[in-house]
Amino acid sequence: MFLSQSGTVLQVTCDLPAYQEMTVLIAGDKAKAIAYPELTGPVRSGDGVWLNTTAVALNLGTGGYHFVHGIVGREGRKVPPQGHIMKLRYTPWQLPVRTVEEQGSPDRERIEKFTSLAGTPVIVGTLHSMIVPAVLAFHASHPGQRVAYIMTDGAALPLSFSNLVRQLKDQGLIGRTITIGHAFGGDLETVNVYSALVAAKTVAAADLIMITMGPGIVGTGTKYGFSGIEQAYILEAVEKLGGYPIAIPRISFADPRPRHFGLSHHSRTILGELTYATAYLGLPSWDDEREQVLHRQFKESGSNRHHLYRVEIPAVEELMITHHLPVTTMGRSFQEDPAFFETAAAAGVLAAVYARKEENTLTTWPGSD
Repeated sequence: MFLSQSGTVLQVTCDLPAYQEMTVLIAGDKAKAIAYPELTGPVRSGDGVWLNTTAVALNLGTGGYHFVHGIVGREGRKVPPQGHIMKLRYTPWQLPVRTVEEQGSPDRERIEKFTSLAGTPVIVGTLHSMIVPAVLAFHASHPGQRVAYIMTDGAALPLSFSNLVRQLKDQGLIGRTITIGHAFGGDLETVNVYSALVAAKTVAAADLIMITMGPGIVGTGTKYGFSGIEQAYILEAVEKLGGYPIAIPRISFADPRPRHFGLSHHSRTILGELTYATAYLGLPSWDDEREQVLHRQFKESGSNRHHLYRVEIPAVEELMITHHLPVTTMGRSFQEDPAFFETAAAAGVLAAVYARKEENTLTTWPGSD
């Protein structure tokens, strides 16, 4: 059961068509809240609202925001459905969308004519924060290319929740966005990751496809109990459809949790045990003790069976500053956890090599099997 409280909207501080932030008054205290007009209708100052306060009560990573799930006394919106595929199915917030696959979609013919990804590089990450360094490094290595972003439903479901994607789109670093499963709000809606890949190739005409979940990952500290496990079968989908499956391994030398030190247990499980795909990994040229730790972890987990390459990465922090994208991961900045961001950037460099069809220039990483 979720926790619900009533409140009053004092001020709408961010007012976008698909996303609103506001200050609300709850039991005499001010708090922050988010509304998605697609689900509730637009919220206005002075409105009485019902708020889902569960995440804040449990101290989960939503930035201290409550979520509006209803507006007091507001008549229901009469918005004609655009399609016949329901997202958030069988919940009070289910909404119809037009997916690229369904009959009546203007993109259906192109979807049906798809044959192959034809060697398109596809970067598959496990954390939303990986997008920025990967995409910036790709553009720095191969400017002027079209990037499509696919957001899975492994974490946040509304694409509009991602400020990172909004900023990347505003700067032209990402073109079309695609939401799959129960995630919604992309430029294109699709039923699953396979048809999303097809749409990225045929409708978005992408030179690079980037796939991660939205903000927020579910983890339990157990071997298989984390939503980033989706990377295993997404890599397989890319391979089966004829693309280059480029995996971003989760690497950190700043995370205090032993299971995430060096090559995270998430990546060891996915790459060493679960995925049937043969993935392509770019690793920065560190040439220090970090490489020795990773060499051992890749070998012990069996993750060295994949294609591992050493790549030269651009100045990641400078790129993030230049583009006004001060990204953090688990609350840590680039300065606090450079290995995480550099590894994601290495995937972008590797993707650029494959996009230019210059894979014969790659250098095998010393830890490769």
